[in-house]
Amino acid sequence: MTGRITRRKALKLGTTAAVSAAISPHLSSQSKPSPSESSRSSANTFVDSPLPPASDSEICFMPARQMADLIRQKKLSSREVMQAHLKQISRVNSKVNAIVTLVPEDQLMAQALAADESLAKGKWLGPLHGLPVGVKDLHETQGIRTTYGSPLHRDFIPDFDCRVVQREKSAGAIVIGKTNVPEFGLGSQTFNPVFGPTRNPYDVTKTCGGSTGGGCVALACGMVPLADGSDMGGSLRNPPNFCNVVGIRPSPGRVPDVPTSLGWFTLSVAGPVARNVSDCAYFLSVLAGFDQHSPISIDQPGTPFAQPLGDRSFKGVRVAMFKDIGLPWEPEVKSAVQAQRKVFESLGCIVVDAEPDFRDANECFVAWRHWATELAFGDMLGTHGEQLNEYIHWHVGEGRKLTGPYLSRIEAKRTALYRRVCGFKGEYDFFLLPVNQVLPFDVNQHYPTEIAGVKMENYIAWMKSAYYISVAGNPAVSVPCAFSSGGLPIGVQIVGRHHDDWGALQLAYAFEQATNVGKRRPPIV
Repeated sequence: MTGRITRRKALKLGTTAAVSAAISPHLSSQSKPSPSESSRSSANTFVDSPLPPASDSEICFMPARQMADLIRQKKLSSREVMQAHLKQISRVNSKVNAIVTLVPEDQLMAQALAADESLAKGKWLGPLHGLPVGVKDLHETQGIRTTYGSPLHRDFIPDFDCRVVQREKSAGAIVIGKTNVPEFGLGSQTFNPVFGPTRNPYDVTKTCGGSTGGGCVALACGMVPLADGSDMGGSLRNPPNFCNVVGIRPSPGRVPDVPTSLGWFTLSVAGPVARNVSDCAYFLSVLAGFDQHSPISIDQPGTPFAQPLGDRSFKGVRVAMFKDIGLPWEPEVKSAVQAQRKVFESLGCIVVDAEPDFRDANECFVAWRHWATELAFGDMLGTHGEQLNEYIHWHVGEGRKLTGPYLSRIEAKRTALYRRVCGFKGEYDFFLLPVNQVLPFDVNQHYPTEIAGVKMENYIAWMKSAYYISVAGNPAVSVPCAFSSGGLPIGVQIVGRHHDDWGALQLAYAFEQATNVGKRRPPIV
């Protein structure tokens, strides 16, 4: 449920060009056959200090940071890494539909070769040197199809990279392809009329969440070592939670959202998803950093996020455990997260049952979402209304009812909410709660209409446990904590103090090391 809908007031329509090869149940691969064994042998001669050859599976599920280190040390070639991931995509993607546009194999292998040759000449391209990265299909990629999950843009090929992709490439990453999203990123269930649904790898009859659904499934299935995403109401937290991987909603301004038509808007953020907390922080070190083109950009470099996470003691740190924050919950979700109290206490934390006063959070979020969506699609509704989904029609209609006096009072309520949360966080360093109020639901169901007997008033109402945090503006990490009785992932949301992204990642790392829940792989792989 992302904020990329606000990138431009209207997107260029009708752009056509030759598109990158697409891999999904609806589209066939145009990639060339895998490189020959002689090519693999050639890649192995790249290694200065030979190790036993890693299997494709070992490569695909290797921590991204370790993979980057081995490439830098010339103990693993970028070509071997790319080849292993391409094989995994060929084997698994048709079962889950996570990667919807794949860059042609010859282009990817040529980029991997260039990365290896650069390193052989002593030139290191950066922290992601030679690593494949999955890019969300809301993020513009030069020369690679970007559809936003909409039939209006099924053949759109941008002539520029958005800032997130620019930073990935500047760090040496290779964009392997685009990951599936809901149409225009609206909703926390990944399906659209162009590519269809992305399926949960732990149970392909269930949803993977959204809107960074394709990226999180690709990670869980070993098809990419890293993926980017974005979050307005939970899209960097809900899919990791449903897919047993890790995501962080960074503080607004931590990762510049460029280009955008709403430079001062704080509900929408971009950020990383990964298979573990260390990789997530490492990727954030690349994406974060000041950018003068973003008026809310935090004037701090991203490099500190690459430091070791395990140096902090949590003895005596006060942590608040949610009670119910006035919301309905599926019992297994609520009990699974509250059962983590003992883990946090084992880390030395003082855990107290307490929660902020989230009064007015729902009204604030929904109002500003209406407002932002009307800006993004209001003009388009008149010319392409029949091609825009019901969510857009609803938001635009409601957005046009908003008045200046109403919005000024909404912002006053949001400011009061922020101050209440700040006061609460003055007593507690962290706040713990579930990411979602429900377990992964049927992939054919657009959204939960009821939770524990309580009817949901609209398509996003089941996401309040995530978007209440968005309204407050605090950084929040989704990290695996348990599995349901039916084998579905459950994550805990660790919310930090204002701008304390690092602290939230440190606690998430300590929790991850104590539990190792995230190491459980989906049966599909």
